Amino acid sequence: MKSTAMSVLAVTFAAWTAGSAMAADTQAPLTRAQVNAELAQAQRNGELLANQESGLKARDVAPGNYPAQAVAGKTRAQVIAELAEAQRLGEIPVDGVSGLKANQLAPGNYPAQPAAAGLSRDQVQAELAAAMRSGVVPVHESI
Repeated sequence: MKSTAMSVLAVTFAAWTAGSAMAADTQAPLTRAQVNAELAQAQRNGELLANQESGLKARDVAPGNYPAQAVAGKTRAQVIAELAEAQRLGEIPVDGVSGLKANQLAPGNYPAQPAAAGLSRDQVQAELAAAMRSGVVPVHESI
C-alpha cells in the first residue's frame, strides 16, 4: 500500500513539474492544498496510471469503477427535443431481441419515412461504363 501511494505521488509530482515547466511563467505555483485536491480528483476519475509498463490509466483498466466522462456538445434541452422527435417518428428501439424500431413494427402509427434519393438509370449506366473503361469492373464478352 505504501509503495502504491508513493508511486502515485511520484507520478503526480512528475506530471505537475512537467506541466509547470511547460506552462507560462505568469502562472502562480499551486499550493499544497491545490495539488492534493487535483490528486484526489485524478484518483476519483481514474486518470492516474494503473501500470507503469503499459501506460494504461486506471479508467482504462477498470472502467466500471469510475464515473462516465461527460461529453460536451448538446444541452439538456437539445437532447430532450431530439428524444421527443425520435419518439414522434418511431425511431426508438422497442424490441430488445431483434432491435426493431417502433416505426418498423407498426409503420401505420408513424409518419412515412422519406425515401432516400438515388441515382437515375442514366447515371448508373454512366458509372458502370466508366468503371468498365478503368478496369474496376471486368468486361465479359457475350457469346
